[in-house]
Amino acid sequence: MSNLLAYVSLAAAIIFEVAGTSFLVRSEQFSRLVPSVLSGLFYLASFFLLSQALKAVPLGIAYATWGGLGIVLTAIIAVVLFKQSLDTPAMVGIAMIVGGVVIVNGFSRTMSH
Repeated sequence: MSNLLAYVSLAAAIIFEVAGTSFLVRSEQFSRLVPSVLSGLFYLASFFLLSQALKAVPLGIAYATWGGLGIVLTAIIAVVLFKQSLDTPAMVGIAMIVGGVVIVNGFSRTMSH
């Protein structure tokens, strides 16, 4: 698998993970069938795509990117769709996560980019 295709798989895995988490909220602790099923399907798709990305991206890099960007996107969705708020420490922490993902992907020699 090429690096480009691996990163496309990783990006799709992140999107599916964020969708799964969003439907997890809507499932109301798995008491609503459709959001519960959708959440499970999105998580399955996410893990499958993450496993495909691992063919070319080292585990530490892939997981840091998947987790970090998933956190950031989930926080954005929480604010925009679910009308939740983030205080200053939360925003600073999220900014640090973004910085970590940029450093790992932009400067790490673990994998050629």
